[in-house]
Amino acid sequence: MSQPDALEVWYEHRRVGTLWRNPVGLMGFRYHPEWIETGFAISRSLPLEDREFPPEAASAHRFFANLLPEGGVREQIVRDLKLPDSDFELLRAIGGECAGALSILPLGREPSRERHYHPLNDEALARLAARRGRIYTAGPEDERPRLSLAGAQNKCPVLVRNGRYWLPQGEAPSSHILKFELADYRHLPAYETFTMHLAAAVDLPVVEIHLRRIEESRFAEIRRYDRIPDDTGEIRRLHQEDFCQALGYGHEHKYQEHGGPTFAQCCQLVQAVSAEPALDVQHLLRWQIFNVLAGNSDGHAKNLALLYSPEGGIRLAPFYDLVCTRAIERIDEHLAFDVGGERNPSLVTRAHWEALARACDVRPRFLLGLVDEMAGRLREVLAPVREAFEAETGEYPALQRIEQVIDKQIRRTTRS
Repeated sequence: MSQPDALEVWYEHRRVGTLWRNPVGLMGFRYHPEWIETGFAISRSLPLEDREFPPEAASAHRFFANLLPEGGVREQIVRDLKLPDSDFELLRAIGGECAGALSILPLGREPSRERHYHPLNDEALARLAARRGRIYTAGPEDERPRLSLAGAQNKCPVLVRNGRYWLPQGEAPSSHILKFELADYRHLPAYETFTMHLAAAVDLPVVEIHLRRIEESRFAEIRRYDRIPDDTGEIRRLHQEDFCQALGYGHEHKYQEHGGPTFAQCCQLVQAVSAEPALDVQHLLRWQIFNVLAGNSDGHAKNLALLYSPEGGIRLAPFYDLVCTRAIERIDEHLAFDVGGERNPSLVTRAHWEALARACDVRPRFLLGLVDEMAGRLREVLAPVREAFEAETGEYPALQRIEQVIDKQIRRTTRS
């Protein structure tokens, strides 16, 4: 392989392996010998073995391409950086700080032991909000951040320290993610924050999120679950992989209807790898129930992840990207994962939940109990969560749409 067509994959300052592309742009991967002796498999789809994962097999390509932004966000980065629109070139340009603990760098370049950050004062933060989080349009090339977060929504990774924001330079790690208002979806940061607070109130393990404001714009500030402080207070990366990566699917198959995994496959994955399988399967079941009752139809396979602890155990990661999408016009209301074969949340009955239970090897009576419990808890917390939310952020009348969606769905569920 020629040097321009290869990259190195790092975990902190340890070389994990080499990534390369073939003439048609498909990527292959091979673990470094020292990593095979002392490391771990970075994915269920890439077992720790002394062999090549060739481009033609696609397992390596799918895993690493899943680290990249999608859709319009990707197109904008390609335009801003004037790059060829290929997975390999994007990883070369922005793969230094990804979801999880891996850094992808050009051959011959090791991760820097020095970490540099650029302060974001209120004026700079307001400009960033006006640009919807675009961070690649200014500054010298060697000072630009090398940040890649998967998904189709604009996200800006930052370091938050003592209430101030800092933009990482190079591959310096971030601690939080900022999500800004979009032209067509102005309420999205507030809707996500409120929906996540509802999930926390019914005891789903979720990431910490707050709604912030700069001038006339609101944005969501989300603490990263794959970053923890070390003994010196510096940010340490934790490895993670989303369910598309773990199950060997490309990001284009994150939805079940597009050939992606089923919810039962996700349950089987958790049962197979979690250090606490019974607890994590229950969390996963309650997540799907919450999605149906709280109007989140976008709970797909890339919105689930496995988190690798420093001690080597694997757990279901805290939940993220929970939004009452049914309160937003022009968004498909059909569920990303069907329930017993039904994707229309308005038509899901107890018989569908029983069918899902059998597919997941769970007792139907147990799952129906979780459904009833979730419906009751959501009804109880809806008003108090809104009251607490508005006490912090001010009145937000648009939240009535979410309340109406949830109230209607709870009544449908309890009637059925």
